[in-house]
Amino acid sequence: MACRMSELILKCRDPQRLAAFWCEVLDYVVLDTEDDGIEIGPREGFGGLQPTIILSQTDDPELGPLRLHFDVNATDRDQDAELERLLAIGARPADVGQTGEESWQVLADPEGNEFCLLRARLS
Repeated sequence: MACRMSELILKCRDPQRLAAFWCEVLDYVVLDTEDDGIEIGPREGFGGLQPTIILSQTDDPELGPLRLHFDVNATDRDQDAELERLLAIGARPADVGQTGEESWQVLADPEGNEFCLLRARLS
């Protein structure tokens, strides 16, 4: 028996703003709202194959880059079209020292959390 990843916790200053962004990116929905955060996840809810994301409100200052970042793949379009969509909903390019030869795009969400848009993988 093994564990599975069920939830990811992302501390942020504005949970509502990031929930709206990540719901649009991942086609997630808001599953629960508390005073200090919002849980988003797949439409089928908690317990499926995809983890939920808890956007936990904090006023603590950022201490540096996250040690964990998300990698995402488009499910119904090519990488260039998905890059356009992500930029239109609030992502922005991020520079983490890439050379320009990478097959992925490095982006940041509205609060500056870096994530990568990968090329679609063929099974």
